[in-house]
Amino acid sequence: MSNPLAVLRYRGYAAYAAARFCTTLCWQMLSVAVGWQVYALTRNPLDLGYLGLVQFLPFVFLVLPGGYVADHTDRRFILMTAYAGSAVCAGVLAWLSLTGSHSTWPVFAVMTVYGAGRAFWMPASQAITPNLVPVEAFPSAVALNSMLFEAGVIAGPALGGALYLVGPSVVYESVAALLMVSLALVSTIKPVRARERAEGSHTANLLGGLRYVIQHRALLGAISLDLFAVLFGGATALLPAFARDVLQVGPAGLGLLRTATGLGATITAVALVVTPIERHVGRWMFAGVALFGVATIVFGLSQSFSVSLVALVLLGVGDMVSVYVRHVLIQLETPDAIRGRVSAVGSMFVGASNELGEFESGVTAGWFGLVPAVVLGGVATLVVVAAYLKLFPELRLMDRFRRRPAPQGGKASN
Repeated sequence: MSNPLAVLRYRGYAAYAAARFCTTLCWQMLSVAVGWQVYALTRNPLDLGYLGLVQFLPFVFLVLPGGYVADHTDRRFILMTAYAGSAVCAGVLAWLSLTGSHSTWPVFAVMTVYGAGRAFWMPASQAITPNLVPVEAFPSAVALNSMLFEAGVIAGPALGGALYLVGPSVVYESVAALLMVSLALVSTIKPVRARERAEGSHTANLLGGLRYVIQHRALLGAISLDLFAVLFGGATALLPAFARDVLQVGPAGLGLLRTATGLGATITAVALVVTPIERHVGRWMFAGVALFGVATIVFGLSQSFSVSLVALVLLGVGDMVSVYVRHVLIQLETPDAIRGRVSAVGSMFVGASNELGEFESGVTAGWFGLVPAVVLGGVATLVVVAAYLKLFPELRLMDRFRRRPAPQGGKASN
């Protein structure tokens, strides 16, 4: 497309993109509020790890069924249901805050339900984009998705931190309201189902995405590389502890730290909207993950708020490059009939690793301390990059994305 924003003329996609931006705001606002509130109550970094764990466990067990549902049910309806459930979770958190609860287990219980909702939300969200735009517009749609996501990552933490100063219940009430806006936006999209249906037993269909990824080594390498990067480089999980104990800034400072990562990613996403990656995509993937690891090490060693902000900006740059390559690779290399299940595998490997990485960071911080935990994570990420350069030559040598025919019309009237 000559105009990278021309993809917004597809009405169904425009509504989806706006809803995605709102839900990203909600996710980030919720993360700031819940993380700060729990750490303020317990002052134990391991509890930040438990927050990740309670979201990881339901997600990892339900995400493959979530992908199966996305390939056999209206993908739009799945998103609407998940948004409604998440709004209820935010409402419960607001009620807990208003009643003055000082117990953390109800918060963990609510975040467990939230993690279960994401297991259905993420595969459907990733699989629906190719149904809303034609194939030639898809790379621009992925880049714009990423740009809007990272804009939410920038604005969400800052907004959440500012609202938290008024009261945590205000954050949760705002999140619930925005989720209802997202539900209304998605409801304007026409029903979206996979054009083709895979044949075979329910078990075979359920595991079809995993089998497809294993058989395509470039996909397997891209997905698993991101998994290990997020798993070991989970510095963001410890940001509440760094903000309070290392950098000595308050909830507003925590919001800025979370915003820094999104700023770097947004700058990169804007560049990718204007100039998508078309050549040497494998090398770009490895370079992005390597930058992620180096930035994690710098952040862990920093005692300066400004240096930490710069490190997190660079961390966001590296993360966005690898995320962009992985998302385009998954969607353009996968038939529409199985796209939801393959997206579920990607979500299970990468999305769940966010929460598992948070748990790993909390545990290692409890063992070794905050700074050593983050530095060791960055070093481990670089070791994984070096190993994958040899283990997955298919990914390292990959030059261009393959483009499949559009699964559905993708007319501007959608």
